[in-house]
Amino acid sequence: MAQTAKHLVFGEGSPDAEVIFIGEAPGRKEDETGLPFIGAAGKLLSELLAYIGLNRKDVYITSIVKYRPPNNRDPKPEEKEAFWPYLQAQIEAIGPKIIVTLGRHGTNCFLPEVKISQVHGQVQTWQGRTILPLYHPAAALYNAGMRQTIFDDFEVIKKLI
Repeated sequence: MAQTAKHLVFGEGSPDAEVIFIGEAPGRKEDETGLPFIGAAGKLLSELLAYIGLNRKDVYITSIVKYRPPNNRDPKPEEKEAFWPYLQAQIEAIGPKIIVTLGRHGTNCFLPEVKISQVHGQVQTWQGRTILPLYHPAAALYNAGMRQTIFDDFEVIKKLI
């Protein structure tokens, strides 16, 4: 995967963030710049943050996998496993109050038995930490009917902080 990627996309934001957002893997724009969530889904994420009174510098944004998978395919289990220690180190270093998982890949790394469609917007617990599974912002880009659900779910973050 590293052979086909241009940049390692480690993460960005406040090292003291109360909220960490965890996506699946970098996309094309992220790979080109080395910055997380800057494509269309990232623009919506910024809009969602503003909706609850936050901005990107208030939170920390990262992904499970730190390199763009070839042809933008889903990350393989062994790729997620390889990056897991780095993600855990990020979580430990930042010590967020809330871990927001974006989409099924992010959610299933922490809560492998759940379906995002059944737990989105509902607080979960993982190793004593608060996990909030949410639909990935890209879901609203492909299905306009998801937009309001995603905005409603983001309001849970505001209540938790």
